[in-house]
Amino acid sequence: MRPGVVRAILGRDVDDDQRPLPELPPLPEDPRWRIEHLPFVAAVGFALVLCAASIGFLAGGPTAALGAGAGTAVVTVGVTLTTLVIAWADVIRPALVMPVGLAVYVIKYSLIIFLMISVAASGWAGGDPMAWGIAGGSIVLTGVQVWWLTRLARRRTP
Repeated sequence: MRPGVVRAILGRDVDDDQRPLPELPPLPEDPRWRIEHLPFVAAVGFALVLCAASIGFLAGGPTAALGAGAGTAVVTVGVTLTTLVIAWADVIRPALVMPVGLAVYVIKYSLIIFLMISVAASGWAGGDPMAWGIAGGSIVLTGVQVWWLTRLARRRTP
């Protein structure tokens, strides 16, 4: 290991301040590209709430409908807020995306775990449909985001 590598990693290498920055492609001037997918994802999420509530009603009555609809609503609101917070961090400073994104995910999943533990402890009959709604909503909305990203990648590729 050559001298100065550890100091450079730790940020103490003051002798080499003239290093060039890597050439990165410019970001689009319009910052709305960060949330361009949000209206579609939110629309699918709220349609999913209605579908889950309908399936819950047909399968187990009003309590199951409320549980399944609430589960998918939790996921839809979580995805929407996560997207907005990560987009905000990217606008403020792109280096904040990773720590802010990880913090948002930890908070979001902690709240979902707390919600599910509370529902299970209460013995509410809509708890199982809520859990299924959370699981199904997570899978569907993740799939929608993956689809959107592949669509976006094809659109930007020459």
